[in-house]
Amino acid sequence: MQNQYLCGFDLGGTKMLSVVLDQENRIVSRKRRKTKGNDGPAAIVDRICELIRETFEEAGLALDQMVSLGVGCPGPVNMDKGVVNVAVNLGWKNVPLATMLEEKLKCPVSVLNDVDAGVYGEYSLGAGQGAQSVVGIFPGTGIGGGFVYEGKILRSKRSSVMEIGHTKISSSNRNSGVEMTGTLESEASRLAIAAECAKLAYRGEAPYLFKTVGTDISKIRSKVLAESIREGDKAVENIVRRAAQMVGYGVVNVVHMLCPEVIVLGGGLVEALQDIYLEEVNKTAKRNILQCYSGMFEIRMAKLGDDAGAMGAALWGGLKKGMPIPSVPSASTTESGLTLPS
Repeated sequence: MQNQYLCGFDLGGTKMLSVVLDQENRIVSRKRRKTKGNDGPAAIVDRICELIRETFEEAGLALDQMVSLGVGCPGPVNMDKGVVNVAVNLGWKNVPLATMLEEKLKCPVSVLNDVDAGVYGEYSLGAGQGAQSVVGIFPGTGIGGGFVYEGKILRSKRSSVMEIGHTKISSSNRNSGVEMTGTLESEASRLAIAAECAKLAYRGEAPYLFKTVGTDISKIRSKVLAESIREGDKAVENIVRRAAQMVGYGVVNVVHMLCPEVIVLGGGLVEALQDIYLEEVNKTAKRNILQCYSGMFEIRMAKLGDDAGAMGAALWGGLKKGMPIPSVPSASTTESGLTLPS
């Protein structure tokens, strides 16, 4: 009998990533390509299938060795039906992705939110391994969140949840695509940081940034921000530190509501600026939580990098197929007494 493999797929607005995991949950093959999100669902499904086939071919494996496929998608998802409710950066609404892929690949397909997939990956094999409850906060173009408790992804009956980026965090008048202002996303996303730093460059307060990319917001990426700070743009560092403090307030809210054992910070922005984020988020969180929660949670940096979403999706797809979860603790309650229904 041929060995069987899990496949995980991270579908983003600009890129897509496919990985194949062996029986010990190690990546044996990895391939990526551009999404071309404006092409529509049918064309993107074809591209997903092509990339998966290429990923298996690169590993010298037959496609029928794929026991399950998990796909992490941007936006709210109906996990039971495998439907992408809304994916703004793809222009999707109510797309039955699981059904479309199953028809082409003849394989069970699970669909979940991309940040849920990333948090599940970190819970299973990364920074949250061995913890009972893990919240992930991933600042990027927006800010996504996810919560895994005893191997279960927190969700509602018809949609994924934990849209932490759209929770109100300040009294500012900035918005993030919704009417409510002062959201975590409007204050602390990479897009928000880039907009403020472009102003600094224009005013001559960030000379290295201006010399490198000018005032083009689309070019002020995570690595550029890190370089700017290393080269002495103090005003840029102040903007990033303020954003990290806002994420810290988001952590405070999460601790007061859910008291997770581990809070994982991930995404390219955090990865490029780890020292600042770890310092500011820890300092802000510990200064503002209720004393009774002191010492009950730990803030950690993500370990799996760009692979987190695809690996988490693969593991979740395997779980739905009845395969074991790596490293799940046996306790049934947290120290705070929170329990979730099965």
